[in-house]
Amino acid sequence: MSRINFLNIPIDAMTMQETLNSIDNAITLNKQIVHSAINAGKVVLMQTDKNLEKSVLNADLINADGQSIVWAARFLGEKIPERVTGIDLMQELVKMAKQMGYKCYFLGAEKDVLKKMVNTYSKEYSSDIIAGYQHGYYKKEEEEGIVNCIKESRPNILFVGMSSPKKEIFIDKYKDQLRSVSFLMGVGGSFDVIAGHKMRAPKLLQNIGCEWLWRFAQEPLRLFKRYTIGTFKFISLVINERMKQI
Repeated sequence: MSRINFLNIPIDAMTMQETLNSIDNAITLNKQIVHSAINAGKVVLMQTDKNLEKSVLNADLINADGQSIVWAARFLGEKIPERVTGIDLMQELVKMAKQMGYKCYFLGAEKDVLKKMVNTYSKEYSSDIIAGYQHGYYKKEEEEGIVNCIKESRPNILFVGMSSPKKEIFIDKYKDQLRSVSFLMGVGGSFDVIAGHKMRAPKLLQNIGCEWLWRFAQEPLRLFKRYTIGTFKFISLVINERMKQI
């Protein structure tokens, strides 16, 4: 892996295919990779949320999820070949599971959303890829039991469809208990998209780095603070880092 330092966060400067090759290799060798993905919002949250920061820094593989990270890294003199979004990586890994005979476990989202997503993948790739699934609205005292269920189902890949920092902290907390799982990653709201409950931005907006604008249009009240104050804070962090280089 080729790693760069971005605002004191290590990022693996890898393409999608290089990322998939690393994951496939880990599954083949029965080794574990904990994955994390970085976007501008998460970088800002990491400045104040030390549990999130610790969880991200403990990851074995860190991709640039947002195009803003790719552009900002270039501004700071570093090169990331392309962004590797969580939802795209999940989609490619599900395809790989079908091709290679791997098993996936899905944790997160509401019951109905999760069931629709599992049905979608079962129809498209067959139910053979499904090791198990569990909705994300469980009680705290149920968590250990859920971890044991995941372990007993023996998946090769665990997808955690929760928001930040919950997904990162869950994976970091239980990765040692789940040593038999070769790849663990948080995928945020990807389950909702696959289930058809939310629409992803058109390819054009994705390609020009404006996918955030589509999400903002769908949920303006919830995302207003993130995409105004958060964006300003991210730009300030990048500019301050650039000033240190001069």
